Amino acid sequence: MKVTFTVTESPFGRLLLAATMQGVCSVMIGDSETDLINHLRDRFPMAQIERDDAHLRLQVKKLFDYLNGQVPHADLPLDVQGTAFQMRVWEELRRIPRGQRISYGELARRIDKPKAIRAVARACATNPVAIITPCHRVVGKNGDMTGYRWGIETKRLLLEKETA
Repeated sequence: MKVTFTVTESPFGRLLLAATMQGVCSVMIGDSETDLINHLRDRFPMAQIERDDAHLRLQVKKLFDYLNGQVPHADLPLDVQGTAFQMRVWEELRRIPRGQRISYGELARRIDKPKAIRAVARACATNPVAIITPCHRVVGKNGDMTGYRWGIETKRLLLEKETA
């Protein structure tokens, strides 16, 4: 499998977007380009991984257009893999409207697994395509900011950007 990637600056730090021939397979946010690339290599240990900024320019533009509220959906093909449960959670996350927040419990109810709150939270934590699958829109039952793979401050900034 071949995975191409690019790293660019974003309002949240460095952003890595990676794709296969089928679609975007990873979006990560971090401070260190080296760490992001190492995470990508760890996630796809058997893949041929190459940087290709020019090839992924359009995907990055579409992601930023979505992030900036210029389009209602990211409109990017995805190539993500997960369990049937994870796929169901990620699908439901993409249905949460921009600027809205729901609790992990509500997300569990929406997928007809009301007692699976911890499993839902774990599926959010393993979401491979940050921003496109907006796990940042899920908060604690009291509306409190709770864990986010890319940090609570990044989660707060993403939510503020969406409601601005």
